Amino acid sequence: MARTFDPFREMDRLLGDVTRTPASVGMPMDLYRIDDQFVAQIDLPGVDPGSIDIDMDADTVTIRAERQTAAGEGAQWLARERAVGTFARQLTLGRGLAGDQITASYADGVLTLTIPIAEAAKPRKIQLSRSTGTIHGEIASDEGSAPAE
Repeated sequence: MARTFDPFREMDRLLGDVTRTPASVGMPMDLYRIDDQFVAQIDLPGVDPGSIDIDMDADTVTIRAERQTAAGEGAQWLARERAVGTFARQLTLGRGLAGDQITASYADGVLTLTIPIAEAAKPRKIQLSRSTGTIHGEIASDEGSAPAE
C-alpha cells in the first residue's frame, strides 16, 4: 500500500517526539494517598522485572527500567509507537514519609511503590493533665529545722 507524504502529519509527529519527555513516554504514573500511605503506580508493560532497579538516595527515589523490542534486527517496521530502551523516573519524597519502609511490587506490567507516612508525622492527640492546685515537692524551712513533708 502506497502512502502519500503529508508534511503537516510529519511535522506533528516530529513535534510530538520532541515535546514528549522520556518519563511520560515510558513511565506514566498515578499517585494517590490511602489512609497513612502514598501509592505510586507506574506503567511498565513489556518490561522484564529483572531490569527494574529502584534506588533511594536521601529523599529521592529513582526508578530505572529497560524495555527491549521483540522484533529481530531484520524487521521492517510498519508502525513503531512503543518506546524501547532504558527509562528513568525520579520521585522526591517530602518530609514526613518513611523512606526506609518503602515496598515495591510488580504485577501485570505495573510497578507499585507503597510509601508509608512516618509515625512522627501522623496526627496525634495530646492528653491534657489536670492540676489539683497543690504544690508537690520539698518545701525549704528555716535554718536548723527539718524539711516539711
